[in-house]
Amino acid sequence: MPTAKSTKRRKSRWLFRPLKWLLWLIAFSVLWVLVYAVVPPPVTFTMLADRHGITKDWTSLSDIDRNMVRAVIAAEDGKFCSHRGFDTEAIEEAIERNARGKRLRGGSTISQQTAKNVFLWQGSGWTRYVRKVPEVWFTFLIETIWGKRRIMEVYLNVAETGIGTYGVEAGAQRYFKHGAAKLTPREAARIAAILPLPRKREAVSPSGFTRRYGNTIAARIGQVRRDGLDACVYR
Repeated sequence: MPTAKSTKRRKSRWLFRPLKWLLWLIAFSVLWVLVYAVVPPPVTFTMLADRHGITKDWTSLSDIDRNMVRAVIAAEDGKFCSHRGFDTEAIEEAIERNARGKRLRGGSTISQQTAKNVFLWQGSGWTRYVRKVPEVWFTFLIETIWGKRRIMEVYLNVAETGIGTYGVEAGAQRYFKHGAAKLTPREAARIAAILPLPRKREAVSPSGFTRRYGNTIAARIGQVRRDGLDACVYR
């Protein structure tokens, strides 16, 4: 017959078991981020789920034209160098816009997108909301451990740039028949313009919204250069 002492001990184990698992998860996530601070992510969950296969070619940031960096900052995250992973103003604007029933628009930074692309899943519906908690954690980790240059390098190598195509090197080869080392502002802007919907938008001979958006990004590249909005990437 169990004694009061043994019953109390079993209850204590049940209480501490979730804490133990949480600590293991934290340790594993930190180790995972540390490894990817120096090792290129070999594959992501999005890539594994892509029934069209995977075309990618890891490229060092030093071999990617600066126009590409400026283009994604202009298109995706103008405050990339000044925030610590989260743009609260953009998030608030996105919530207000979505609440008014206008076109859905997220407030995710490049850091958040990198955390999602590398460590988590894309998801839709309720799974997107489940993902937000670990996304915040991984965003904090990469901002703390990697720094801005590594975040940008990984982002430009894992972002989906077309059907079965990942990274700006593979995207440049696919659309412009040359590498990412020599992208014109117009070419970089067109790749940046398709990033939100890479399977539906065309980087070559775009029309309609994609063309207008690409032209807007190309114009903003000059502003990013003038205002030094990419300075944190090249320190």
